[in-house]
Amino acid sequence: MKLDFDKMGGLLPAIIQDADTGKVLMLGFMNEQAYQTTQETGKVTFFSRTRNCLWTKGETSGHFLHVVSVLVDCDNDTLLVKARPEGAVCHTGQDTCFGESNEQEPLMFLKYLQDFIERRYKEMPEGSYTTSLFRDGINRMAQKVGEEAVETVIEATNGTDDRLVYEASDLIYHLIVLLTSKGLRIEDLAKELKKRHK
Repeated sequence: MKLDFDKMGGLLPAIIQDADTGKVLMLGFMNEQAYQTTQETGKVTFFSRTRNCLWTKGETSGHFLHVVSVLVDCDNDTLLVKARPEGAVCHTGQDTCFGESNEQEPLMFLKYLQDFIERRYKEMPEGSYTTSLFRDGINRMAQKVGEEAVETVIEATNGTDDRLVYEASDLIYHLIVLLTSKGLRIEDLAKELKKRHK
């Protein structure tokens, strides 16, 4: 794929998006050299139109943007750079150049949690409770889901809201462990619920 640097006089707009939260962080421009430097270093580098030179985001503040992936649009003239920011992105000290808070939506933590549990499943570190569940096998994992479901019901009918949230969280955690052991993800449940919603 050949990027079309000619359309805007040697520059491509580069939209920077947080790889974890999905929030748009900023917009910058890259020439071919900035694009190559970004690819080689893994740190987002722009071409400054005002200073007429390359600049790596964070070179003075220490707030680098670490590249996760770079996507190109259908016309090969715009980049979508997914990155992980190290500190505030905007020169004003805000999370984004658009004044938004760059916090992960709480529901997105479930995806992160499953990614973490999948790493546990692959690496099986000693001393990890999650590792012990995987080693105990499917019957034990299923039993734990059942136990946590019962405790959730008890708190829902006779407990407090705080204890209900606590036990339901245990239930979700153990369910994700069980799903992971079967090669499934929490997103599979979301897809099924979305299909039923129609």
